[in-house]
Amino acid sequence: MQYTRFRFDGRRQWTSRGRRLASEGLEKGLEHVLGEARRLVPLDEGTLERSGKVVMTGPLNGAVVFDTVYAARQHEELSWKHLPGRSAKYLEIPMNRERQVVLDLMAVGLRRWLRG
Repeated sequence: MQYTRFRFDGRRQWTSRGRRLASEGLEKGLEHVLGEARRLVPLDEGTLERSGKVVMTGPLNGAVVFDTVYAARQHEELSWKHLPGRSAKYLEIPMNRERQVVLDLMAVGLRRWLRG
C-alpha cells in the first residue's frame, strides 16, 4: 500500500484553517474523480451518470456517490456489455488511477498555509 503522510514540524499547529484547507482540497479531489468516473459510467439514458455527486460527510471525510437503485449492480457486473469507452468498475478505476491527483489537490492549499 502506498500512502502520503503529511508531517508537521511543530512550527504550525493544526488549526481550523488547516483542517478547512485540507477538507476543501479533498472535495476538489473527489470532484475530479467524479468527472473521471462520469466518462466511464455505463450509458443508456444518462440517469446513472447524472446521479453522481460528491458528498462530504465530515471535515476530512467524503465520498463519490452514484445514487440509483442499480448503481452498485452496474458497477460490479463484469459480464454486462457497455458502449465503447464505458465499463463496469466505473468508480473503482478512476479512484485508483487518480489517487495521486487527489493527494496533490489536497496538498495545494496546505503547502501555501505551511509556508506562510
